[in-house]
Amino acid sequence: MRHRVLGGTGIKVSVQSLGTMMFGAVGNPDHDDCVRIVHAALDAGITTVDTADMYSAGESEVIVGKALRGRRDDVVLATKVHFPMGAGPHRGGNSRRWIVRAVDESLRRLDTDWIDLYQVHRPDHTTDIEETLGALTDLVRAGKIRAFGCSTFPAEEIVESHHVAERRALGRFRSEQPPYSMIARGIEAAVLPVCQRYGMGVLVWSPLASGFLSGRYRHGRPVDLTTGRPAHTPARFDPAIPGNAAKYAAVEELAALADELGCSLPELAVAFTVAHPAVSSAIIGPRTMEQLDALLKGASRQLDDAVLDRIDEIVPPGTNLYQPDGVWSPPALTDPTRRRRPLADRAAASGPAGRGAPTGRS
Repeated sequence: MRHRVLGGTGIKVSVQSLGTMMFGAVGNPDHDDCVRIVHAALDAGITTVDTADMYSAGESEVIVGKALRGRRDDVVLATKVHFPMGAGPHRGGNSRRWIVRAVDESLRRLDTDWIDLYQVHRPDHTTDIEETLGALTDLVRAGKIRAFGCSTFPAEEIVESHHVAERRALGRFRSEQPPYSMIARGIEAAVLPVCQRYGMGVLVWSPLASGFLSGRYRHGRPVDLTTGRPAHTPARFDPAIPGNAAKYAAVEELAALADELGCSLPELAVAFTVAHPAVSSAIIGPRTMEQLDALLKGASRQLDDAVLDRIDEIVPPGTNLYQPDGVWSPPALTDPTRRRRPLADRAAASGPAGRGAPTGRS
């Protein structure tokens, strides 16, 4: 297992990280089985484990805490904060009020004294970034976390965070965790270059495109939309939907390329993500031991320029063939009121003085 330094932190992460989103009620509810998966990953050379407080409402962190007893010093442990953790208006978001409470709850569930990488799971447009950075900086000084990063932030939000950190003498995001795969390459356009510009590490999630690059979903094969991932997002997998045609076509070409190389499609998918010079590690999220074994085979595979050129021909750089789950959208796109003047203003603009009479200006 290869290792890379996470940005400028000096923290070394394995080129594959173990993601634990599927541990607990939403995936594998068998705690003992999940612990065995963690131990198998560590024995195979993985030294980085990524979780989040909201995964199965904290259950994933509890499982990870059990699995790391006696092995904590050898692991880079990452978790996240942002999404609601229960009812009420104050149990989520990126405010100081929530972050200082959430970190203590994560430390308790993880059964550890410190978190190596504490990540802000999504942007929060109701909270000034200065407020968030200030809280995280204080947590570093208190010794509760070693470094902090962001997850699924757009490039402009990352840039703003660095400007604020510099102006206010605060700690800065040292890593970003975006979605990245052979069929969701949108971050190549701006996010990855920005991370390189600011010396940030990058841990990418969903290298298998939410299972689309697992090899189970192929053109001409029936898809059971009632179980697994298709049951949660049937519109993404339904071959009858015209928008999915490009994904299925690309998967066929990528699977053929994998066959030529003598590897599985998942192996090719994971190897592709870590070939980008900005990427520090790819997060694999197995639910079973069999899935872990299949993904670990790609840990040592490296792709040459000829193979990467072939992938570029199938899915051009910077192209998303689908919108990854959970990708944050700015309020300017999601809140209609931000794109429309108040009715009173529109009525005034359509009156006699606002009918577009010539003013002599262009």
